[in-house]
Amino acid sequence: MNEGLVLIPTYNERENAELIIRKVFSLPMAFNVLIIDDGSPDGTANIVRALMTEFPGRLFLEERKGKLGLGTAYIHGFKWALAHGYQYVFEMDADFSHNPDDLVKLYDACARQGYDLAIGSRYIQGVNVVNWPMDRVLMSWFASAYVRFITSMPIMDATAGFKCYTARVLRTIPLDQIRFVGYAFQIEMKWLAYKYGFRIKEVPIIFTDRTRGTSKMSKGIFQEAFFGVIKMRISSWFRRFERVDSSAPVPATVATSTTKTR
Repeated sequence: MNEGLVLIPTYNERENAELIIRKVFSLPMAFNVLIIDDGSPDGTANIVRALMTEFPGRLFLEERKGKLGLGTAYIHGFKWALAHGYQYVFEMDADFSHNPDDLVKLYDACARQGYDLAIGSRYIQGVNVVNWPMDRVLMSWFASAYVRFITSMPIMDATAGFKCYTARVLRTIPLDQIRFVGYAFQIEMKWLAYKYGFRIKEVPIIFTDRTRGTSKMSKGIFQEAFFGVIKMRISSWFRRFERVDSSAPVPATVATSTTKTR
């Protein structure tokens, strides 16, 4: 049985790709890694492909044509993970803003403590962010406060992108209906896990801004999140959230059940 798969989307991450892969494989737990590369013109995929011969059966590469967005990259990875039988699926950035050592803490929260979704949280114990300018720290913190206000979802770090999902969460959420691609994607996935009644835990981490490569953040990503949260909340009034409490595989686009939640 496959246990843990770390999904790492990449676009022009040749400075980080080999370093992050080797770091994950140096951990005491045997995580596998799937790189989802969006046609990086800097040759990121070539670096990964070369490493696959060194780590057969542990390192995998999915190449997509063009920059299609973070959210669609993760959905591609979620479906790949389910098709290959993984029980715990992680989201992690390639730039070391997420410390790979914390993968073990996220795994423990799900595999040993029984949570369905573990979130690497910057704000569950104060503000744990390193090397960000103050305006960006404030924007991120207030974005999460805004999400809590609109949705009443009790999550301190609503935009966090460092997470561990159990397979049952990803089988239940209708992945083909996810609409957002940036920060709003991260919010929407947490929102759906919450609405379907899954157990969620925020695990404290320290977030460190990248020191190599270029950030992919843009004004449009923040705008999508701001207006997307309102649309997401309103649309939830007109749908039912039901899930299957079963270990049996369920197609990723289906969320039908006899268990009614929220």
